[in-house]
Order: sequence, then C-alpha cells, then structure tokens
Amino acid sequence: MLKCRTVWKKLAPLARSSSTLCRQNVKRTGLNNGRIPTCVPAANMSTGPGGLGGDNLKYTIMVGAACVGSLTYAYFLLKGDQKRYQERIEEITTRSQRSSKEEAATVQSEPPAVPESVPEAAPSPEEPSPPAAPAEEPAAPAEAAAPSETTAPPPADSTPASLKVPSHSPYLLIGGGTASFAAARSIRARDPGARVLIVTDEPDLPYMRPPLSKELWFSDDPSVTETLRFKQWNGKERSIYFQPPSFYINSEELASAENGGVAVLTGKKVVHMDVRGNKVKLDDDTEISYDKCLIATGGVPRNLQVIERAGEEVMKKTTLFRKIEDFKSLDNVSRNAKSITIIGGGFLGSELACALGRRSTESGLEVIQMFPEKGNMGKVLPEYLSNWTTEKVKREGVKVIAEALVKSVTCKDDKLEIHLKDGRLVKTDHIVAAVGLEPNVDLAKSAGLEVDSDFGGYRVNAELQARSNIWVAGDAACFYDIRLGRRRVEHHDHAVVSGRLAGENMTGASKPYWHQSMFWSDLGPDVGYEAIGIVDSSLPTVGVFAKATAKDTPKAATEKSGTGIRSESETEDTATSPVASVTPLPPVAHKDDYGKGVIFYLRDKVVVGIILWNVFNRMPIARKIIKDGEEHADLNEVAKLFNIHED
Repeated sequence: MLKCRTVWKKLAPLARSSSTLCRQNVKRTGLNNGRIPTCVPAANMSTGPGGLGGDNLKYTIMVGAACVGSLTYAYFLLKGDQKRYQERIEEITTRSQRSSKEEAATVQSEPPAVPESVPEAAPSPEEPSPPAAPAEEPAAPAEAAAPSETTAPPPADSTPASLKVPSHSPYLLIGGGTASFAAARSIRARDPGARVLIVTDEPDLPYMRPPLSKELWFSDDPSVTETLRFKQWNGKERSIYFQPPSFYINSEELASAENGGVAVLTGKKVVHMDVRGNKVKLDDDTEISYDKCLIATGGVPRNLQVIERAGEEVMKKTTLFRKIEDFKSLDNVSRNAKSITIIGGGFLGSELACALGRRSTESGLEVIQMFPEKGNMGKVLPEYLSNWTTEKVKREGVKVIAEALVKSVTCKDDKLEIHLKDGRLVKTDHIVAAVGLEPNVDLAKSAGLEVDSDFGGYRVNAELQARSNIWVAGDAACFYDIRLGRRRVEHHDHAVVSGRLAGENMTGASKPYWHQSMFWSDLGPDVGYEAIGIVDSSLPTVGVFAKATAKDTPKAATEKSGTGIRSESETEDTATSPVASVTPLPPVAHKDDYGKGVIFYLRDKVVVGIILWNVFNRMPIARKIIKDGEEHADLNEVAKLFNIHED
C-alpha cells in the first residue's frame, strides 16, 4: 500500500497537468476558429462531453493500469518481505539456540581457570561464563576419571574470534587488574545502565594480587594452586577473584544488554591506540571504538641486567613474580628444589622470604634472601626497625645476606652460581627476582601520551586524565597529588582508590585525587604494618612505640575487621583532628623489641608519611593527619591519637 500511494503521488500531478493542458488547447482552438466553434480537431484531447474517446481514453486506461500494476506490485512485495522476515527470525532463533548449546558444551569441557565457589555467589555449571575463564570445580585425580559433564571432549570452536569482540564499547578499560575492576564498579554505581568492557592479556578474570605473596602460601590445602582459595588470618575463607564468572556478561552480549553490564575479554592485548579516532587495535588486528577509555595496564616485574645477560639457562631457573601463573610455578619449584634465592629486600621479597621460610621448616628447603641494603626493607623503614625486621625474617628460617650486589649469574652442573661484587659466591637451584616494577607504558607512543621522566608511568593531572576522554589509574599512573605533589604508587589500595576515582570521573564527577591510599605488608600472621603517604627511609623519622599485646597482630586485626584485605574496611568517619602541643620534641629512645608503634616521616617539619607498626584499624586518623598538613611540635602527643598505650 505504501508503494502504491507513492506511485500515485508521482502520477497524479502529471494527470492533472495533462488535463489542464487539454482544456487550454480546446479553448484556444475555439477562439482561433470562430467560424466552426463546435468543431474540435480530432487530434486534440478534451475533457468535455465529446472527449471520452480517442487519446483521452487511452490516457485514462494507462493511468488506471499503472495504479492497478502498482497495487499488485506492492501487494506481492509486502507478502514476500513478510515471508523473508519470518524466515530470518527463525534462522536467528535457531542460531541463538545452537550457539547457547555450543557455549554450554564448551564451558563443561574446557579446562577450568576460575574457582566455582566464591563467598559472594557461586555460579551453577549451566551458567555461561566469559571466554577463557569458565567456572572451576576442583577435583581429585581419581574423580577426574569418573564420567561426568566436565570430562566430555571439547567441541571445536566454530565461531570466529572477531565475532566475540564488540566493535564498540562506551566504556573501555585496558587491563584486567584491581584498578580496572574498581573503575568498572564505580562506573556502574554512578551509571547503572553502563556498558563496560575490560580487555586483559591475562587468561583470568580480575583478581587481587596481595594473597599471591601472603595468605596463599600459608594454606593447608594441597590443591590451593588450583582452587586459589585461602584462609585469612582470621580463619575465614575466600577466593582471590573479586567476583565469580556469573557477575560478568558475555562480551558478545554487551551491545544488546538491556541493563548494561561488565564484560571481560581475556587473552587479548591492546597493541595500538588511536586517540583521534577513539579506537584501539588488539593483537589479532581487531578494532574496538570507545567513548571513554581507562588505561590500567599496571606494570611488569623488573629484572636484573646480569640475569638477562646470563642466557636462556639462567632465565629458565628465574621467576619474576607477578601473576597467578608465577605463584603456581614458584609453588611447584618450592616443592621440588633444594634451594631458592630471593633477590630483593622490599615488600614482595620479604613477604616471599617469610612464606617460603615457613615451608622450609617442614621440607628442608633452603631459603636465601639477599639485597643491597643494610637491612630488610631498608628503603622504607628507619634503620633500627629495618634491622629488627631482618632478625624477624631470620627467625622464620631464612638465610639473609645483606649488602649484596650481584656481579654475575652463571649456570654450572644444573646449579645457579651467583657471584657478588665483594667476592662471595652463592649456589642455588632457583632465583626469584623481586627488584621492583616497571610501569607498562607500551601504548604511550601510538597514543601520543606523555611518560613522566622522573617516576615513570603515564603523566596525568589530579583528576587522573591524560586526555579529555582518557584516564589512567593504578601502577601505570603518574598523577598529581594535590597534597603531596606528583607521585606514582605501586600498591593494592592505590589501585582501588585510583580506579574508583577514575571511574567516577569517567561518569562526570571531575574529582581531584585527595584520598590518600594506604598499603600494608605482613611478615606472617604475627607481624604486620600499614602505611600511608610518602614513606622513604631517607626522610627524617620519629617513632613512638609501646608494648604489644595479643590483639596487636595481623591475625587479630582481621578477626576484628572481618577482612584480610584491610583497606576494604577503611572509612574516614572515625578520624579526629590532632591537637598540636607546644612542648618541644624529645628524643625518642628505641628499644630492642618493637611491639607496636607509629613512625612519622617528615618533610619540612610536616608529616608526609606514617607507618602503623602492628597498629590496625587506625588508618583514617593517619590519613587526616597527612591531609591537614600541619606542623606538630610534639609527635608524642599526636601518637596518642592512635591509642597505642592502651592495653
């Protein structure tokens, strides 16, 4: 009907104009031939009584035939379209059902990578999960042989990889770590219908890294490397994954999801970024456009040049600890090797040394830790506390070699020989290089983004922006702290704080970075500390200590807060303003046993960093002290705010 009406609209003006022209011809002929006014030439057309035959009749027949033909054509066209539409709908429905069955078969048959049971919600075996990260059901070897749905042979994946990648995502997050996950949750909180796509080159869904060097090593479960579940110091069990697979939606469904959602594209790496075109290219040449983008690429473990130059044999016996696969690999090495040497005296090196040291008492494994500083964590802790920490690590069964500068590493008789610059020689089976992190700034060149020459990482403003629609968070961000100046921080809580802030700003919050992130380190369940701000042993420090009690341990702290990731329970509501005292600052006498205390780091007489040593759940107070930025004549009075002298 629509096509018929269109044809008629085109023909009607022609019919009217032709009829008008005929009438004008008749009148003109009658006037010019006055002697025969009633005689009209047969060749002229007329709408008068005598003009019903001849050409006029032919014209009328032609117009009528055109209308009938148009109506007939429109009828058959609409009928054909309806038939093709119905066939298309049936095809799509059949394809969707077939695809769902294939996905379900794939989930049941592919090797699992994510634990099925998570405290928040455990997905059922029938639930679809993101590609390359299906739910995991740990099974003993004997159980694995039993016939079940999980032992069916995996079907071939007939869907091209390009079809699994959305061509556009309103919110694109590059990197699958803590910062990306925090940003995704923040975006969804402010924009409930948001469609968020996380692209990560790891095969796993977003997970927390701290347990990889802490609690997982103290698990009694022999299958911990498969379940990746651990008991916190308070005895509660949880998974290292932030959410189970059921929390996420399939990346193919992202564009059509009515209520939006978060999709994770695993095993894909962004290799090029077109800032002007608002799109990125993956390592398989697939392109994804975006409206707003977050770069949270984290960092890669730094290695010693002497190890890199030593050759393939040495590299095979060296672990750069960062990811889940590194934890699994080192766990396997620790059960088979006779000696492991950890190079590095920072947070990661000290945590791994204590963890492996505990295991050495049962298996006879020799654990060696070497570092160039005089004491453990010498770049962070004041010397007296660094020395005390070194003794603590030794008591865990670790052989500590301080002031060790590695000259070369060689492989001889299947053993690694570490030659130090002072002539000492250390023989070992395996090396763990824990010497820091290099921010991953591979996209800087193609994106035209600035890399900070002093701190490394993408240089961004206080709102974490690199461009008007590009933000950076986590380890890769060199941001402007409105309180402490330009910084780059490599800790879990900073990834949470910066990711959350970036997510808020991506939805229009325009907030600057002011919420100081904290970090913590545990040397087992008995000794731990939390820190905030700039903690650098080269700065002047003032420490105030007290006698510790049974509740002054990481284990007791998690029992009270209910979480092993202590930053999760932080609030600022409990903070109170410290009152400055006019009493001159007395010298602080240090004892050999530092049970619990507070260490203040000063710059221009202002507190810029604080370490709470075996003092827990007091971080909001420390945060407020740094935020206020005031000079304090007596830091002993300020230390009283933390109630360290209470039993």
